[in-house]
Amino acid sequence: MIKNIEEVSCAFLHEVDLICFSHLRWGFVFQRPNHLLTRFSKHQRVFFIEEPVFQDGEERFHIENYNENLYVVTPQLQHGMSPEEVHKRLQKMISSLILQMQIKRYYSWYYTPMALPFTSHLNPEMVIYDCMDELSAFKFAPPELMQYERDLFAKADIVFTGGHSIFENKKNAHHNIYSFPSSIEKQHFGKARKMKVEPEDQKHIPHPRFGFFGVIDERFDIDLIEAVAKAKPDWQFVLLGPVVKIDPASLPKYDNIHYLGGKKYEELPSYIAGWDIAMIPFAMNESTRFISPTKTPEYLAAGKPVISTPIRDVVSPYGNNGLVHIVFNADEFITAAEGELAKKRKSAWLKKVDEFLAGNSWDRTWSQMVRNIEQTLLQRTTTLKTGTEEKAYV
Repeated sequence: MIKNIEEVSCAFLHEVDLICFSHLRWGFVFQRPNHLLTRFSKHQRVFFIEEPVFQDGEERFHIENYNENLYVVTPQLQHGMSPEEVHKRLQKMISSLILQMQIKRYYSWYYTPMALPFTSHLNPEMVIYDCMDELSAFKFAPPELMQYERDLFAKADIVFTGGHSIFENKKNAHHNIYSFPSSIEKQHFGKARKMKVEPEDQKHIPHPRFGFFGVIDERFDIDLIEAVAKAKPDWQFVLLGPVVKIDPASLPKYDNIHYLGGKKYEELPSYIAGWDIAMIPFAMNESTRFISPTKTPEYLAAGKPVISTPIRDVVSPYGNNGLVHIVFNADEFITAAEGELAKKRKSAWLKKVDEFLAGNSWDRTWSQMVRNIEQTLLQRTTTLKTGTEEKAYV
């Protein structure tokens, strides 16, 4: 059934371009936007427009061609402009891009409502909002973001959410909204189950190793890691990822905590392969209230036991199904870790993991999103043909 839907949708996508507006940079961390838009680029041109970079040089937009159909566009603006002037320059640049790249028919895809002020002049055939996070709860979020999001909900033809908890929070804000928790590339992370060669910067670290990959920011539970590392000096904590929005000096400094920096998506399985236990040590605060960590199924696909704080979208379904240990404090972390390290056989657990993840893939998520987009367009076409009044489509 899904195969037939994909075949119809692929032909349909060839007819239009996709212009995406994102608060994330394409090369920062390979995550949800990268997975989805790479798949769209197999069937249509995709223009991924990043937030501007401010500099002293000439104003321009830099275009990097990542594959035949995927263009990453980075506006480069001069320092010192007011927000209103920035919006005017960005609006002009986007119009120039559309002209230069001969974009005739297109959809607008938003990851950030903050793009609305400089995209209101556009005339897309469809507006899509992929609400992957509650951005208003993040550190340094602009105060006007919540109003812009309300405006984007009013403008959007269809909304996707990055998890079940954020869907529950947003479901009454739009008539055509769907929950799509982030997925996995099982084959990619499954490599970790057989890899033997260690990365150079990890191979000297003793066991047992507790690993984390991702952005280290205000969502990271610094106190939890410090407490466990201090209580268990023979346990080693390997942390992969950039440090942003928090002072690196605030991070705990112990001999058994290893900050190895950001790694490429392709490198992750080789690091995970050398871990004994994977971690999701997120703090319980406003910024983590609605997150759905992609790393949860990725760790599991790699065959690693997982210890997580009680993030709602980890507790359900992973904790409730006995796939992940849920802990509320350092003592519970230590107890769960000691129990896991003492296990001799994990074959039954791995079988349960593989059965649970069997239907989980970015290809399936992408194809189901495309089906929803197509159904929305069909509904609009039907509505216009019958003359039925429907506010969302008029």
